[in-house]
Amino acid sequence: MQKTVNAAKEVQAVLEDILGLRGRALRFTPDMALLGAIPELDSMAVVAVLTALEERFGFVVADDEIDGSTFRTFGSLLAFVEQKLQG
Repeated sequence: MQKTVNAAKEVQAVLEDILGLRGRALRFTPDMALLGAIPELDSMAVVAVLTALEERFGFVVADDEIDGSTFRTFGSLLAFVEQKLQG
């Protein structure tokens, strides 16, 4: 379970850094809506977040692995990252 906590904090840090949320990402819960709810998260920001996640965690995201549901909530994004870390 420690891995999940660390992954969550790392994903929060990436969102914080890339989107410039001034501390808001630190309060994200799994059901927190992202895409469509956070103005800073536009299509260009999605690409930047994915790139930062790849660099931070050392995995590669193929274009066909993601869609809008990946960024629906903080929990869905975290689940995606955790899946990539396991596989």
